[in-house]
Amino acid sequence: MNESYDILIVGVGGQGTILASNVLGEACLIEGRHVMSAETHGMAQRGGSVESHVRIDGVFGPLIAPGTADCIIAFDMLEALRYRHFLKEDGMMVVNSAVIIPTSAFQRDLPVPSHDEILARLGTPAPCVIDAAGIAIEAGSILAQNIVMLGAASHFMPLSPDSLTSAVERLVPPKTVEINVRAFGMGREAAEACRT
Repeated sequence: MNESYDILIVGVGGQGTILASNVLGEACLIEGRHVMSAETHGMAQRGGSVESHVRIDGVFGPLIAPGTADCIIAFDMLEALRYRHFLKEDGMMVVNSAVIIPTSAFQRDLPVPSHDEILARLGTPAPCVIDAAGIAIEAGSILAQNIVMLGAASHFMPLSPDSLTSAVERLVPPKTVEINVRAFGMGREAAEACRT
């Protein structure tokens, strides 16, 4: 039986979770590896939760079962908390430091946990937390946060950085290739400390 490497990408509508999963799929195709993926869009256009399941070298369907994800890439802190139960015991979580307040909580003035409270609830292993917005702006566009996150998470994937960079070049709009390649590299550099 082939063991898959399972990556769950989570965020809210408009953050580029689908593009991120497509980049992973393209990198797998570049390397000649089997890949399956599935997305749940929910109320994506209204800032609702979006999840993308990517299974590398697997044979048993595209959905990742709770407690089995090798890596979770969360595009905001609250989504990391929402999907924490999908992570396997020795899995890795890479999290954008942003906290996006859900519309429902904002409209009803509900309390939202602080950054530190979320980190405490995420527990161990400690997530790799990245300032994706700051890095993306430095790379040239705040819209590159999803690629920053892929760069950060690339340390924990069974895909080469070269394949991932090539996939980015193929899938982002042509006029943004340079910015996105830079964002990927800067995200990768920012997560170096998480490897130890």
